[in-house]
Amino acid sequence: MHFSIPDTQECKDDSGSSFTSYNMYINGVFHCSVRFRQLHQFHEQLKKEFGASSLPPFPPKKFLPLGPPQVEERRNMLEHYVQLVSQDTEIANSERFNGFLLSAQQETQKEEAERVTLDVFLMNGHKIVVNILSTDQTEDVLEKVASQIEIPDQYVYYFGIFLVRKEEGGDNSIVRKFQDFESPYISLKAANKEGVHRIVLRKSFWDSSFDDDLLDDKITMNLLYVQTVSDIERQWILATKDQLKHLATLNQKGSKKEYLRLTRTLKYYNYIQFRPCTTDYPNPNSRVLIAAGNKELNFRVQVDNQMKEGSFKITRMKCWRITTTFPDDQEEGSKDSKPNLELSFEYLMARDSLKWITITSEQAMLMSMSLQAMVDELIMKKQGRKFKKPSDRLKNPSRGVMRSGFSSNRQSSLPNGEDIMEENQNDEQSAINKAMGSMKKISDKLSKSSSKADNGLTENTAFEGIGDDDL
Repeated sequence: MHFSIPDTQECKDDSGSSFTSYNMYINGVFHCSVRFRQLHQFHEQLKKEFGASSLPPFPPKKFLPLGPPQVEERRNMLEHYVQLVSQDTEIANSERFNGFLLSAQQETQKEEAERVTLDVFLMNGHKIVVNILSTDQTEDVLEKVASQIEIPDQYVYYFGIFLVRKEEGGDNSIVRKFQDFESPYISLKAANKEGVHRIVLRKSFWDSSFDDDLLDDKITMNLLYVQTVSDIERQWILATKDQLKHLATLNQKGSKKEYLRLTRTLKYYNYIQFRPCTTDYPNPNSRVLIAAGNKELNFRVQVDNQMKEGSFKITRMKCWRITTTFPDDQEEGSKDSKPNLELSFEYLMARDSLKWITITSEQAMLMSMSLQAMVDELIMKKQGRKFKKPSDRLKNPSRGVMRSGFSSNRQSSLPNGEDIMEENQNDEQSAINKAMGSMKKISDKLSKSSSKADNGLTENTAFEGIGDDDL
């Protein structure tokens, strides 16, 4: 997760007293406004649960009113604190952590718990209406959708709910996957001021071998089928004319399993396609089509009037980061400023040769979350773990909101992803583990910087075949 606290605002409490509120963004989206004392109470709760030694230092209390320089210093320190805390897998997956953020969102949006209906769509436009509490968190909503359409419990978390935007041309683009620290109802309400967003149920795994688990159940097979037909129609999955003709024949016969088995052999099956954007590789300001899937970022870029294609494997990425940049001729915070989101990753081009690759895209955050999800799934498979089931969750309906801070008594039972390192692996496994061990996301502070690409990045070696021996 990418956390930032880019700004503050002055507010008044019920008694008319002024206080500073810190605006927290998660994965590039405004999530909540919190006071210093709420974050301090949250820190104390984390200390009781995880121990002081597992937490970074918290900004000290001040007994005198803070001037603008001190407020800015505290904002920077709080941002650094939440960034470090969120990078601890055990804490970030805990019910204490998610419960605090969920309650903070609820209070910020002044949303009282009430019975509401929520529309959740499939990729073919079919609508599922569920009755929920407006403050239900993501997993609660997913489980209610799954229960209503009778997805077997063991397959519920093979799927996820996503925020999708309808574009001007009529196509739908994925904005992000809902996380468990938020209420989908509140988040949709905040995002849908233009009325162009909706919630969509999609499969939530990257390794297509998991399809095999779903093909023998009628409900889950139909969900896969609906999504695959949609991806074929929008050309997220590429097929030749003969293959399309064969698929049409299978469709007419109602041979859904055969249809799915054929599409699994096609190019870009189980990939997410992003809108056209720019990259500094192989040349500065190169226009590129990017897709994420099969443990890689796939690039299709125009070079010397030719379309060249290459892939960047996640096991060769040492790290990546998200930054917000402003063109040289614009001032950060100005009325006309239009920041750019950048995803940069350090890539092992060949033995002992690392290079930074930068992508400028409004979907950079989704790309980053896709990378993280693929890494998490790879780790899960290497550990031999399975998708969780609804019965694995520890639920506490008594979670509440306190005006002096947000409370949550829910406990974590998820393992730490850093426990995957094992000795005496074979060469291929050692290479993967080495890459996984150094994998990290660096959450950069929102800052003013140049959006110009590095003119030195002109080589094209990433698009040449690099075998496992190069590792």
